[in-house]
Amino acid sequence: MALGFLDRSRIVAPEGWSRWLVPPAALSVHLAIGQAYAWSVFKPPLEKYLSLSGAQSALPFQLGIVMLGLSAALFGTKVERNGPRWAMFVSLCCFCGGFMVAALGVLTKQYWLVVLGYGGLGGIGLGIGYISPVSTLIKWFPDRPGMATGIAIMGFGGGALIASPWSAEMLQAFGVTYDNVGRVVSVADSAIATTFLVHGLAYAVFMSVGVLLVRVPADGWAPAGWSPANDKAHALITTANVSAKNAIKTPQFWCLWVVLCFNVTAGIGILEKASPMITDFFRETPVPVSASAAAGFVALLSLANMLGRIGWSSTSDLLGRKNMYRLYLGVGALLYLVIALFTNESKILFIICAMLILSFYGAGFATVPAYLKDLFGTYQVGAIHGRLLTAWSVAGVLGPLIINAIADAQKAAGKSGPALYTTSLYIVIGLLVIGFIANELVRPVNAKFHEKTTEKVAP
Repeated sequence: MALGFLDRSRIVAPEGWSRWLVPPAALSVHLAIGQAYAWSVFKPPLEKYLSLSGAQSALPFQLGIVMLGLSAALFGTKVERNGPRWAMFVSLCCFCGGFMVAALGVLTKQYWLVVLGYGGLGGIGLGIGYISPVSTLIKWFPDRPGMATGIAIMGFGGGALIASPWSAEMLQAFGVTYDNVGRVVSVADSAIATTFLVHGLAYAVFMSVGVLLVRVPADGWAPAGWSPANDKAHALITTANVSAKNAIKTPQFWCLWVVLCFNVTAGIGILEKASPMITDFFRETPVPVSASAAAGFVALLSLANMLGRIGWSSTSDLLGRKNMYRLYLGVGALLYLVIALFTNESKILFIICAMLILSFYGAGFATVPAYLKDLFGTYQVGAIHGRLLTAWSVAGVLGPLIINAIADAQKAAGKSGPALYTTSLYIVIGLLVIGFIANELVRPVNAKFHEKTTEKVAP
C-alpha cells in the first residue's frame, strides 16, 4: 500500500487540475533542503566544542554537496521513472535522517558521524530532493521553463533565510554563548545535538506537504494555446530531444559543466564561510560584526540567492540563457574584484557586492535546467540535469577548500582581517573568466545526437 501511494501512476493529474499547485509542492522540499546554505552558522560552535579547524568544520557541508551531485547523477533516471512523489519521500528520509545521525555524532563527540550523517546521508537527500521537482515543473511549464524552475530552485536558495536566524537563536537558547565580536565563548554539551534533532523533526513535517501535493501531467498535456514551435524565439532552443546517454557525448554538455562548476565555486566558498568571513573582515574596524549580525548577513545572502533564482531565471525567458550567463560570470568577476580592492573600507559595499554575487550564484542553478531544455529538449532533462550536477560536487569541494585552506594558512602566518581572503578572491576571479569563455563556446546540438522521434516520453 505504501509503495502504491508513492507510484508515479498514482499522481497523474486529472483533467482541469491547476499546474500552479506544483510550485508550492516543490518549494516545501527545496526550502527544507536549502538549510544546507546555513551551515556556516554551525561552524564556530562546532569548532569550539570539538576543537576543529575551519577546513575540518567545512567537511559535512563539502561532503553534502559532493553527495548531492553524485546522487543526482546516479538516481536521475530513476527519479524520472518513479516520479517526484517517490523522490521527495526518499529525500525526506535521507535528509532528515542525516540530522539525526549528526545529532548522535555531536552528542558522543564522534565527528565522523556528523560528517557521515549530515554530509553523507543528508547529501543523498539533497541530491534526490533537488532534482525531484525540476523535470516535473519543466513539463508543467514548457512555455515558461526559466520562471518555473526558478520558483522551485528559489526555495533551495532561500532555505537559509529561514534556517540561519532560526538556527542561531536555537543554538543560543540551547547553550551556545558568544562575545561581543562574534566569537564562541562556550558550548553546552547538548546544544548542537538538540538543535540538529529539532531540525530533523521539523523538516520532516514540512517536506511531507510536497510529498502529498505533487502531481505530474498526463501524457500529451500542454498549456492552452502553446505549441513547441513557440519556443523558437532564440537560436539555441530546439524542438528535438536528446537522451541523457547522448547528452554527455556532446561538447555543449561539458561547456555547461564548466560554466556551472566555476559559477558555483565562486559563490559556494563565500556562502559556506559567510558568518566567520564577515566577522574576520571587519573585526579590526571600529564597529566589528557581532554573531547575531553575522547570522543576519547569512540570511541576507540567502535572500539574494533566493531572489536571484526567480528574478534572473525569469528574465532568461526573455533574453536567452547564454546572455544571462554572460551577466552571471562577467559581472560576478568584476564584483569580486571590487571586494578584493576595497576590502573592509565599507560594510555596505561589501554586503551589496556579496548579495549580487550570491544572486548570480543562485540564478546559475535556476537557469541551467532551462538551458538544458533549450539544448537537449524535455526528454530525460531531469536525468541530464542530474549528471550535470556532478559539477556542483566538484565545486562543493573546490570552493570551500580554496577559501578555508588559504584562510587557515594565512592565519597560521600571522595575518588577519581581509588578508585572510585576498588570494582566494583573485583565484575565484580567474575561474569566473574561464567559465565565461566556456559559455561563449556553447552552440546548438548537432542533429546526430537527436532522438528519432520528438514524442518520446521519459522512461
